[in-house]
Amino acid sequence: MFKLPRLLPALLLALCLPAHANWHLDGESSRLSFVTGKNGDTAEVHRFLVLHGSVSGKGAAALSIEMDSVSSGIPLRDEQMRDHLFEVARFAEASVKAQIDLRPLNDLADGAQIELRLPLTVTLHGQSHSYNALLLATRLDQRRFQVVTLEPLVLRASDFGLLPGLESLRTFAKLKSINPSVPVNAVLIFNAR
Repeated sequence: MFKLPRLLPALLLALCLPAHANWHLDGESSRLSFVTGKNGDTAEVHRFLVLHGSVSGKGAAALSIEMDSVSSGIPLRDEQMRDHLFEVARFAEASVKAQIDLRPLNDLADGAQIELRLPLTVTLHGQSHSYNALLLATRLDQRRFQVVTLEPLVLRASDFGLLPGLESLRTFAKLKSINPSVPVNAVLIFNAR
């Protein structure tokens, strides 16, 4: 339930765009989701509805996640996550940044894929943490790429100072426990401009 979404997007955008082109995230076609666990046996899927991202012609990839766009399907829970977990008044966005070697991606034919192991930095709740993400980049056509996580990126609340907010949510919802680790998955579509 944290700014994990951010890191995921960053991973995603890092891949595969033709040389010298600037690539921009298609926010409506992209998805950043995360799974939370509570009371030891219940899992729920949430997502962020507003994502922005780009990959420069030199391979600098950036993804930003608007934290107030968290969507769990329950408005009161979304409000609690915004106010007490993510503290969106202070930390409006999460981000993912990476540097991508575009050479292997530039020569892909339409429909071709390549696996990428990519170091990235996720910044959430004012704190940054580095990960190695396993991604799959697919050239959809000459103007579009898709980047997906092959393995979820697991974010830990303790790495981002989110444990107090998690405890606040647990108390509010009268739960026995909330898992402090959250797997994050992304499907990112980039368009050439």
